[in-house]
Amino acid sequence: MESHDYGTQARFEETMAFARNCACQRLGIAFCIGLRREAAILCKILAANGFEVESAVCKNGAYPNGLLGIDDDKVTLGSFEPTCNPIGQACCLEEAGTQLAIVLGLCVGDDSLFLAYSRAPVAVPAAKDRVLGHNAPAALYSTNVYYRGKLSASEASPAGQACAAAAADEVANSG
Repeated sequence: MESHDYGTQARFEETMAFARNCACQRLGIAFCIGLRREAAILCKILAANGFEVESAVCKNGAYPNGLLGIDDDKVTLGSFEPTCNPIGQACCLEEAGTQLAIVLGLCVGDDSLFLAYSRAPVAVPAAKDRVLGHNAPAALYSTNVYYRGKLSASEASPAGQACAAAAADEVANSG
């Protein structure tokens, strides 16, 4: 995929091309409720491009947080708030017969569970980042501004310091 049309397609276009190359006709979208508008747009785009589309929202099943013993982990205390159910999302999309799953903005941890339980291959065109407009790498591009002092090497573990040093060496030697 990388060599074909390199640098000419947006990530969602690449995802559709990947699906076509893998003969995947039935696509599933596992999305965060906070990105429901974006998920609706993606469903329309995929359908307009000839794909059959199924979707599963993170709050599927509407299981109360208290069921898992995390009743105090709510955005608004005292209100009903269903917990996210990424395993249920994977099961829903499998039952729908999807051949490729697309993850759209699931929370950290929920995305890992979805990946672990999905039997279909998974593409991740957008990761959730509430601070940076779902553009998580922006923090990496702005390490001299946004993360100055937040991610200093002295705060990292020895393994993290070694990783940062190796990455810096790689960048220095690539030019």
